[in-house]
Amino acid sequence: MMFRCFSFAAVVAVVLVFALTGCAKNEASPTAANSVAAPAKKILRYGNGAEPQELDPQIVTGAPEHRLVQAFFEGLVTEDPQLNIIPGVAERWDISADGLIYTFHLRADAKWSNGELVTATDFLESAHRMLRPALSAEYAYMLWLVVGAEDFYKGNLTDFAQTGFKALDARTYQITLRQPAPFLLHAMNHEAWQPVPIATIKKFGGLENKNTPWTRPENFVGNGPYILNSWRANQLIVAERSPTYWDRAHVKIDEIDFYPVELAETEEKMFRAGQLDLTYELPLSKIDVYRRENPAALRIDPFDTVYFYRFNVARKPFDDVRVRRALALAINRQSIVKNVLRAGELPATSLVPPGVLGYVSENHFREDLTEARRLLAEAGYPDGKNFPKVELLYNTLEKHRVIAEAIQQMWRKNLGIEITLYNQEWKVYMDAQHTRNFQLERGGWQADYVDPHVFFDLWETGGGNNDTNWGDPEYDRLLHSALAAPNDAARFAIYQRMEKIFLDAMPVIPIYFYTYNRLVSPRVKNFFTTPLDNFPWKYVDLAP
Repeated sequence: MMFRCFSFAAVVAVVLVFALTGCAKNEASPTAANSVAAPAKKILRYGNGAEPQELDPQIVTGAPEHRLVQAFFEGLVTEDPQLNIIPGVAERWDISADGLIYTFHLRADAKWSNGELVTATDFLESAHRMLRPALSAEYAYMLWLVVGAEDFYKGNLTDFAQTGFKALDARTYQITLRQPAPFLLHAMNHEAWQPVPIATIKKFGGLENKNTPWTRPENFVGNGPYILNSWRANQLIVAERSPTYWDRAHVKIDEIDFYPVELAETEEKMFRAGQLDLTYELPLSKIDVYRRENPAALRIDPFDTVYFYRFNVARKPFDDVRVRRALALAINRQSIVKNVLRAGELPATSLVPPGVLGYVSENHFREDLTEARRLLAEAGYPDGKNFPKVELLYNTLEKHRVIAEAIQQMWRKNLGIEITLYNQEWKVYMDAQHTRNFQLERGGWQADYVDPHVFFDLWETGGGNNDTNWGDPEYDRLLHSALAAPNDAARFAIYQRMEKIFLDAMPVIPIYFYTYNRLVSPRVKNFFTTPLDNFPWKYVDLAP
C-alpha cells in the first residue's frame, strides 16, 4: 500500500469546523426539567493525514484512504488486533486438501447499509468489476492468484464465467486458485477483495468509471461497522456506527470524525488543544519533546514499511542503471535515521523490512562513494558535469521535505549534482505517480498482508502499482514460480534471488524502514496498532 500538501485555506477550514461545531456536540437539550440526559455520544476524532482521493475500495491505493475504507467496508475475512484471521462476512470457510479451492459460507445477517443482504453474487460481481480492463484498478493484480483472473484482466479471456470465481448459491462463494497461496486469507483482508455495492455503482456512474458520485454521502452504500454520514471536502468526514452491520453490538464508538490535516505541525497543535484524540503522525521536531514532557501520549510502533525514492526508468538520465545505482550508493542512511528521523527507524539496505514472517534479506548494498563516483563518471557525468536537470517530487509533509533536503545535500556534496525539489498536494501527487509524470519521486510501500510476497509481486512487469516502468523477464518468471514452491523455505529462497535482481537494477532507492510515531490521547482505549497499521476500528473505545 502506498503512502502520502495542505493549503492555508484547508487549515483555516479545519479550525472553523471546531469553532462552529466543537461545543454543539456535547450540549444536551432536555425537554423537561426532570428528564434524564441521554448518554453523550462517543466521538473519536482522528487526524487522517490527507483529503482522500476516493472512498471506492477498488480504486484507492493510499494509506489515508485505507483507514476510511476499513471503517466502511468488510470482506469475507478480517483480522483481530493481533493480526489473526477471523471471520468477517463469511462465518466459516473450507479449504481443499490441495490448497486450491476455498469455499466461503456467508452469514445470514450480513447486510449492506441500505438493509439489503450481502450475497455471494455481490462478491462475484465485485471481483468481475475489479478485473475489468477498462477500470484499470491498480490493485487488480492481487486477484491474479485466482484461475483466469490475470487472463481476463489482460483481455486474453472474455468470459468471466470461465474464471475461478463462483457464487454457488446466495450464501456460498467459492474461488479456485491457479496454485496454492499460503498467505491468501491474510491478503483477502485487503480492500481489493472487499465487496462493493454493484447496483449503486451502476446507478451513479457505471462499473467501469472512476470517481463517480456513488461515494457521496447521499448515495453511499457500505457493509462495514460504520456508515458515511457526511463528507466536507478538505474539512471533515463523519463516520457513524452502522445500524445494519452484523456485529454492531460490539462496535464501541458511536462516531469517528476523520480530519484531513496533512501538516503534522497543525495536527500536533490540535492534539494539544484537545481537538484530536489520535494523530496521523508527529512532527520530527516534536518527538524528543514528547519523550521528555509527555511520554504517555507518544506511541512509536514497529511498521512493516519501506521508504524509497522511485525512478521513472523510461526517462533520462534514469534509464541508465549506473546513474540509479550511483545515486543509491551516495546516501548516508544512518545519518538520516539518527539525525533527521529519530524514532528508531532502520536504514534500508534491502527491499523487505526485517521480520516479515521470518524472511531475512540476504542481499544488501552499502554506502560507497568511490563506487558511486565511478558509476556516474562511467555513465558520462564525471564529478556531476553535464548532469541534466532532475526534479524530485514529494507530497507535502515536513518529514518528506527534510529528508529530501538532506539527500539533496548529500548528492551535491558526494556527486556534484543538483536536484530540484518539488512538492504537490496529495491527490495531484498520486495522479502524477500513476500516470508516471515524474523523473524521481518519493514513495513508500506498506505491507498489505503478513507475508514477504507483498514486497515482490508489486514489481512485476506492468503491475498496477509498479510505477517505475521497470520490468525484468527473469524476475517475473521467478515470481510466478515462487508460489509453486513446496514450503516457505523454498519459496523464500526464490525471493532472495528476486531481491538480488531488483537491487542490482535499482528501480527504486530504499532509504529506511519505518516505525510509526503518533500521539494518542489517554481517553482512547483498546487502540491496537500492528506492523501493518491496520485499524480494527470496532475494538476501539473511549473512556467516559
